Amino acid sequence: MSNLTLSSPATALPLRGLSVLVTRPRAQAQSLVQQVHQLGGRAILLPLLAIAEVENPHLLHQQLAHLRDFDLAIFISPNAVQYGMAEIAAAHASLPKKVAAIGASSAQNLRDLGVQNVLVPTQQSDSEALLALPELHDMQGQRVMILRGDGGRELLGDTLKARGASVEYASCYQRSAALLSTADLLRDLPDVITVTSSEALRYLRAQLDCHLELLATPLFVPHARIAQLAVQQGWQNVTLTDAGDAGLLAALVAQRDLKGTP
Repeated sequence: MSNLTLSSPATALPLRGLSVLVTRPRAQAQSLVQQVHQLGGRAILLPLLAIAEVENPHLLHQQLAHLRDFDLAIFISPNAVQYGMAEIAAAHASLPKKVAAIGASSAQNLRDLGVQNVLVPTQQSDSEALLALPELHDMQGQRVMILRGDGGRELLGDTLKARGASVEYASCYQRSAALLSTADLLRDLPDVITVTSSEALRYLRAQLDCHLELLATPLFVPHARIAQLAVQQGWQNVTLTDAGDAGLLAALVAQRDLKGTP
């Protein structure tokens, strides 16, 4: 459950009657779906991205076999933790002494798997926040492996290289666009939409070219970079939330309170 405090019967179901479109990959969406239901809302699960294992794990295992020789391993996301740690075990590999994660959820997932002393930013869950930590300022001569999906932003790796590190990427899972039926979306039109990645937002926007009226639907996103993209795409009502499920839920409840719960 989130950190929301529900102190009276009047606020026990603050999302009552609100339909919320949850667009995370299916495996990562269940907690948010459950919490929306617990707060009285109706969660509509429509994953925009599908996450799967890499097609050729043999090459990945060869790469991970040398992971212990690195100075630092960085996990980009909870998916990187889930798939990366599974592939590390399958390759009979070992983590280096220093491990970092971009967000609190990824760090907690690592701790749940027995990884201690995870370096993680506390104010924001992105590459910029991780790079701002003093432990990553002087990287001269350091070897870093970044565990991520196929492709993605290069800011983290490029910045660490500029600071003197040698950087290697390990693609430990693959993303693909999930099949999206705009007919289903139009038939079960949500009151609000939540999107948690720029990639997912680009895919969603591409499907709406013939249904631009949906751009008026309130959109809730957990990062300024996604919010900026949404405005550029023409979304008319964008709310920037705090990170994680708790941030999304708190923003939904706050807006509901402003408008009044029916």
